[in-house]
Amino acid sequence: MGLTAATIEAELVAASKVGDPKADTLVSDLIDNKEIDGVNALFRTIGTLKPGMDMSGLPVRLAEFLKEAAAPPPDWSEADVKAAESFFAHHHGEVSMLQGTVGLIGTYLSPTGAFTLRSTGRLGGVEGPGRRLSQSSRLFVDMGDKNAMRDGSLAANVTKVRLVHASVRQLHKKSGEWDYAKWGEPVSQKYTTGAACVFSAQILQAMGRLGIEVSKDDAKGFMCSWHYVNHYLGTPGKWLLPKDPDLVTEVWQKVRDKEWSKTDDGVFMTKQAIDFYKKFYPPGAHDAFVAMVRHALSDKYADMAGLPKSVLDIAAGPLSAGHGVASGLGGGLLGGTAKKATGVNPYKEVLGTASKAFNEVQKFALTHDQDDQPQMHQELHDNR
Repeated sequence: MGLTAATIEAELVAASKVGDPKADTLVSDLIDNKEIDGVNALFRTIGTLKPGMDMSGLPVRLAEFLKEAAAPPPDWSEADVKAAESFFAHHHGEVSMLQGTVGLIGTYLSPTGAFTLRSTGRLGGVEGPGRRLSQSSRLFVDMGDKNAMRDGSLAANVTKVRLVHASVRQLHKKSGEWDYAKWGEPVSQKYTTGAACVFSAQILQAMGRLGIEVSKDDAKGFMCSWHYVNHYLGTPGKWLLPKDPDLVTEVWQKVRDKEWSKTDDGVFMTKQAIDFYKKFYPPGAHDAFVAMVRHALSDKYADMAGLPKSVLDIAAGPLSAGHGVASGLGGGLLGGTAKKATGVNPYKEVLGTASKAFNEVQKFALTHDQDDQPQMHQELHDNR
């Protein structure tokens, strides 16, 4: 694509003012005609999205939108699919857990993102953590499905999220209360690609901090998967996440401290998430889990998010120091049954047990009230 860190950074201001015109036009009309609930119900019938598929059972304007949206990224190849599949074959459990924790919390560190989520209905309200984890988990789980990028199921679910984003933009626009001068466009192209950076480059960095070895080829595959997702979220080519993990990481490290900061909204959203996770872990296990997430983010960003510190963080020190190793999350405090193990990843057992336990968190999020589909909003409820 010929992009450099400098050119991508220069595009951020422009991207912050742009939504998704085609999706916005469709969703604005659906809202005005009070058809959102009906289309949300239809979402359950759209399990795949492929060029040329039969959409005769859908409303004409929705079918036309989906037919156009079905086109793959213009530079997509079988090699990209295989590279993505290789990454998830090696790291699906760990990365799914990290995306659902470090990744989601990272999106709360964007002041605009946290404000938008908190002020947008059920995603930011009391039901927020489970609701958002449910919709995100569907994406994280699908990304690791070997056939997801071949059978169109991932494309379908990401396109539904694209329409959810459009509903957020349109409801804020119709409310007349959104401060465009301060915040730019709600769920702008800048925010969409920025979130993709969080869920890709930031997660790769978190994996490194936790001692998870990711080969160069697998890192490329992971970035390819987010290039694919970013495309189906409706991002035009000039702002599409590149497939090069080194370039994306370079850009992300340049802009992260300009885009991330501590806000009341971000701390509120993070606390909601941590309290939600607490339902699934015993007290000591939850403390070990939070200590691991803190280390994956680094103290600097964990403090921005308001993640609590505890005595367990002493045991969750640098990997090279060979600090305490948990004998298992369910066994109580990290360090309570710890042993010294120089040269051994002190997070290995925590990661393994946390990943398995987080599968239960995701399963709950996906099956609670049988709501595992992205859902658009018909009304805006401010829970601030």
